[in-house]
Amino acid sequence: MDFNMKKLASDAGIFFTRAVQFTEEKFGQAEKTELDAHFENLLARADSTKNWTEKILRQTEVLLQPNPSARVEEFLYEKLDRKVPSRVTNGELLAQYMTEAANELGPETPYGKTLIKVGETEKCLGAAERDFIHSASINFLTPLRNFLEGDWRTISKERRILQNRRLDLDACKARLKKAKAAEAKAACEGDAVPDFQETRPRNYILSASASALWSDEVDKAEQELRVAQTEFDRQAEVTRLLLEGISSTHVNHLRCLQEFVESQATYYAQCYRHMLDLQKQLGRFPGTFVGNTEPASSPLSSASLATAAATIPVVPTVAGIPATGEAAISLDDVAPPASGTRKARVLYDYEAADSSELALLADELITVYSLPGMDPDWLIGERGNRKGKVPVTYLELLS
Repeated sequence: MDFNMKKLASDAGIFFTRAVQFTEEKFGQAEKTELDAHFENLLARADSTKNWTEKILRQTEVLLQPNPSARVEEFLYEKLDRKVPSRVTNGELLAQYMTEAANELGPETPYGKTLIKVGETEKCLGAAERDFIHSASINFLTPLRNFLEGDWRTISKERRILQNRRLDLDACKARLKKAKAAEAKAACEGDAVPDFQETRPRNYILSASASALWSDEVDKAEQELRVAQTEFDRQAEVTRLLLEGISSTHVNHLRCLQEFVESQATYYAQCYRHMLDLQKQLGRFPGTFVGNTEPASSPLSSASLATAAATIPVVPTVAGIPATGEAAISLDDVAPPASGTRKARVLYDYEAADSSELALLADELITVYSLPGMDPDWLIGERGNRKGKVPVTYLELLS
């Protein structure tokens, strides 16, 4: 118990000495040992690395999980060393709603079929998003978090120790400076010639005794200064080595960043493929869309004619269409069948992908009919003297 009390008293004395030194430095009443410029640059680079790593980590977490409540929940599970429960992605949830809506509204209707197709694609997008989040968390977030919770904590600890060693060193320097000043003053008083006729000659004896005491104090302060300087130099070297390790951290983070980019590129490539397949299923082929609401009435190009000839079979049973083997003609030369034409209301705006299609405006009425061998998802639409293919999913057929 006595030993603990002595240690407690010693620690309290050291803490008080450091506090006094720190306060005097803040008020400009004490000298401060400055670190060399290279060491200061290492400190600045380490602080900058830590600050930007924190910002990048937080924003990446927001990118992967925009819901703040979900992020807090995942953080709590992580701190409790418990497995984070599997969470349904937004795409997968949307796919579930679309599938349920299609089953209730009618899976055989054009709207229901489209809901099912889009729902299947959204499910694939959700699965791709889940894989991307998992890959980014392991290959990018985890190394950043390990740096902040591991290496940076060690660097911060050693920097605090270095700060304490510097305060001890500067306190020893101040103590030695005061002791030397007091010793010089006592020596000046002791060099005076004593007056033995003085009624109280003991002042001379006291001055000589004080000079000896201050000399011992100077020796003690010099010894403490040497010890403090050695400890400071040793701690400065340890901290310097840790700070120079920031370069290795940058190399590691660079590799992790490249893996993150690869994961993100793979994710977006998968999304593009899924959406491209969906467009093909819905009859919307990617390409350059014209800005006009109506296509030009000029004759079709040779490529479009070939596409039209392949899409619309040429059979002799339809009036106005030449027999197989004759030259392909434009849709403007195709006459509608004698019966089977219907009126249809356009549900949504539609931009023609090429000159073989008819651009549509929402709520307008057009005449539609089908030709033998046509894709069931498409019809031939007429508006005035304009004619072209139109997707069934954009129409409401009227009686």
